[in-house]
Amino acid sequence: MRVSTAFMHQQAINIILDQQARVNKTQQQISTGKNVLKPSDNPAASADIMSLEEAFGRSVQYQDNGERARARLGVEETALSDIANTLQRLHELSIQANNATQNDTSRAAIANEVRLVLDGLMDLANLQDPNGEYIFSGFKTQTPAYSRSGGVYTYNGDQGQRFIQIGSTRQVAMSDPGNDVFSRIKSGNGTFSTNENPANTGTGIIGPGRVVGATSFPETYAISFLTATTYEVRDSGAGLVASGNYVGGDSITFAGVEVKITGGPATGDSFTVTNSVNQDIFTTVEKLAAALETKTTSTADKSHVQNSITRELANIERALDNVLDIRSRVGARINAVEDQNNVSDGIKASVQTTLSSIQTLDLSEAVSRLNRQLITLQAAQTSFLRVQELSLFNSIR
Repeated sequence: MRVSTAFMHQQAINIILDQQARVNKTQQQISTGKNVLKPSDNPAASADIMSLEEAFGRSVQYQDNGERARARLGVEETALSDIANTLQRLHELSIQANNATQNDTSRAAIANEVRLVLDGLMDLANLQDPNGEYIFSGFKTQTPAYSRSGGVYTYNGDQGQRFIQIGSTRQVAMSDPGNDVFSRIKSGNGTFSTNENPANTGTGIIGPGRVVGATSFPETYAISFLTATTYEVRDSGAGLVASGNYVGGDSITFAGVEVKITGGPATGDSFTVTNSVNQDIFTTVEKLAAALETKTTSTADKSHVQNSITRELANIERALDNVLDIRSRVGARINAVEDQNNVSDGIKASVQTTLSSIQTLDLSEAVSRLNRQLITLQAAQTSFLRVQELSLFNSIR
């Protein structure tokens, strides 16, 4: 077989270039600390690396989402805490005002504070997060949640609730619509409400009552005093439900309902028991302030004021219960975010360990390999120089 000089040169150059490529690859591996530099180096390992990097990236994104949710929920939790404290203050003021020793002047002073508290509640309802979004407006985050015109309060948001993905199969709500917090609050004791007849002339005060058995609500019952010491209860169809003798402070029980009337009802006085309806917090406080501002000239007038205060006191208690319930749910979501972040931390650590086992270079082996490759490259270069000197003309004398 005839081997030309040109062929020998080309073959030697190819060998040198191949050795240089190997040296270059090893140098890159050492400088990056990675065993696999491109998919062709190890297709199977490259596929695993891509899958693991995607899993790591998802975990990072879930944690970022969790931090956003935690920040937003933190703002809401603080607002709900402030709202609960405000309602607790209103509860204290109501109890203070619901005392027969109070007069018009002292109640008016309490009313002034109540109206200031009402302004504070409106501010809390229209609270914005650090991004300038209204936290209680549902999806309508650029619109203030509540507005008022006179004594009428309007919810301007919607029922939307924003969710964010914090895990592969886990989402968490970042907000609560304002009407769930402030508006959808059952009046009275949550099942029924009690009211006095504005035309009553006695001093009877009816409490919020309680459920003691199966009730037939929605229904309206009227408690009428035939005399100062006898009463009857009739339903909305005027059917007789119960009757008896009245003793101040004793309970009147009928149709699964128990109510207590104190004071001295007069002959012809009446009270109603009706199904609870939704009443927003602002309307409750507005009615409380209006009752406190009412001028009284008789014991009957004072009794009407006390009945109004008693009624709104029960509504404040329901509002406080509702806010505390929502606050507990927000706290549960914050805990869920923290739990999921811990899960994501574990996933990231596991992925990093697996990635390291596949991708991390054995440095000592690589350095040893580089030395061998450099020796081989040097030998190839030296032999090429020797071969390059071979020529027939060198033998001519």
